[in-house]
Amino acid sequence: MAPRKKSETPPAPNTPVSMADLARELGVSMTTISRALSDHYSIGPEMKSKVLKLAKKYNYQPNRLASALRKGKSKLLGIIVPYIEGRFFPSVVHGIETAASKAGYNVIICQSNEDAAQERRNVEALLSAQVAGIMVSLSRTTTSYQHFDKVQSRGLPLVFFDRSVEGENVNAVVLNDQEGALISTRHLLQQGCRRIAHLAGPQHLNIYKNRRQGYLDALREAGLPVEEELIVYTDMTQDEGAAAMRRWLALPNPPDGIFSGGDYCALGAMQEAARQGVRVPDDVAITGFSNEAFTVITEPTITTIDQRCEEMGQATVRLLLELIEASGTTFTPRQIVLRPELLIRDSSLREARKTTGRRAAKAAVR
Repeated sequence: MAPRKKSETPPAPNTPVSMADLARELGVSMTTISRALSDHYSIGPEMKSKVLKLAKKYNYQPNRLASALRKGKSKLLGIIVPYIEGRFFPSVVHGIETAASKAGYNVIICQSNEDAAQERRNVEALLSAQVAGIMVSLSRTTTSYQHFDKVQSRGLPLVFFDRSVEGENVNAVVLNDQEGALISTRHLLQQGCRRIAHLAGPQHLNIYKNRRQGYLDALREAGLPVEEELIVYTDMTQDEGAAAMRRWLALPNPPDGIFSGGDYCALGAMQEAARQGVRVPDDVAITGFSNEAFTVITEPTITTIDQRCEEMGQATVRLLLELIEASGTTFTPRQIVLRPELLIRDSSLREARKTTGRRAAKAAVR
């Protein structure tokens, strides 16, 4: 067979150089280039030197994704989150990226923007990218889960975090939201509140359903009635928190405590209270959920639940990698449940109790 002719036209400047470009310039096969770059024993020192010199000249960067796919081992993981703002999801993603990087993986991050249709498109995009596994926190508008059946039908590892599909056959990493709500509402009771309202989220999402249940558990534990007029269902926005507070303050007997399923809603309620001359926490004590960054700079600062964001991200990657390694074998689905922490701040500490200090208040909720 006649030797290949060297290319007379070098790659254009600033154009990414491929293995095929190197092969054409040297007049050899792509197999020779590939083996030379990987220091294969079948390639002599002179040819290896030529290949490495040319690769350096054109700043050749190997396509590691293509290489991984040829070997059937993608080193990409996919993440779908409702949004990347505030503190919670960015912190979870940071935990995911840290753990993935240590394990030799890169990540592709997709946002559903709280839209179920966009979430479905995210799934298709990640399948097309041939990721090794997918991690998902459901969008607020997701009520059907058929798009995840396609992931599982391909045998692709799938782990939910925070907002999860419920069921025994689901791999998930979640916070014990019910316990978080329970200790938060108990704290309000220990501050002397007896008419406690709840800013609830969409009940088709596990996190908000469980937070509502924890609130109900605390009331029943204290022997207090559940009053439906004190539960307002929202999408957890600041405006909806303010609107709920206006509604409650118009009652003949307004609440003296509020447990919010999210910090933004709690903020809206607190701001509306201030506009109407209602003192927080003296007239109404308020607690939130998520430990958003703004909760420590508001006046007063907001009592909230820390969700162990980075720990959740790292645990999600560990579970996904277990699934990847167990490919082809039987794997019993697992749910990892993290413990919440109540962070007691000024929005819930009644004036009469502040003299006892936060340490005593923390001891009371344990």
